[in-house]
Amino acid sequence: MNPSASAPAKPRLLPLFAFTLAYMVLSIAAAISAGNKEFIFYIVVMLILIGVVSLLHWRVNLTSGLLWAMSMWGLLHMAGGLVPIPSWLPSEGEHSVLYSLWLIPHRLKYDQIVHAYGFGITTMICWHFLHHGLRDLTGNKPQPTFGLLVLCMAAGMGFGALNEIVEFIATLTMPSTNVGGYINTGWDLVANLVGSTLAALMIRFRTKRYT
Repeated sequence: MNPSASAPAKPRLLPLFAFTLAYMVLSIAAAISAGNKEFIFYIVVMLILIGVVSLLHWRVNLTSGLLWAMSMWGLLHMAGGLVPIPSWLPSEGEHSVLYSLWLIPHRLKYDQIVHAYGFGITTMICWHFLHHGLRDLTGNKPQPTFGLLVLCMAAGMGFGALNEIVEFIATLTMPSTNVGGYINTGWDLVANLVGSTLAALMIRFRTKRYT
């Protein structure tokens, strides 16, 4: 990667860094003050993910849009586990937080929206990474064919499955979590599929429109 080509993008990252740092500091303070051991665990995972995304950006120069989208996913995740909801709102689970909120009672949860959004963005990042890798390898600009998009969807859903493993580890290491049971995991995976599929369609549509 040509360092001079990425230099102009650095100042634009300062607001993103400040935004992400601000909500992470607030989340850490809230989790510690509430004694929320489960979410302290997830904050550690978040810090690792921030490091991974930073490394990816250094390697393939992610767009500002993707970086902001990832940061917003982090904010939605932090809010989901830490922001309480009124008792009169429909919810599921022992903890009355956004992640337990039914947006449509017994049909659609806040958690599922965050899953679909997050792993849709992950699918887009997989395409960005694959696009740059193939371009550097072949010298040609690859097109989002059906096969490549299915590969990106599979990668996005694979990272979603890894997220479920992290949640499973949380249930094994902590006595009380808000992870949910097998049905919740199944719906999380469905939400991941929906998000990854929509992301693939967006990639295909944008390519047809701008190329």
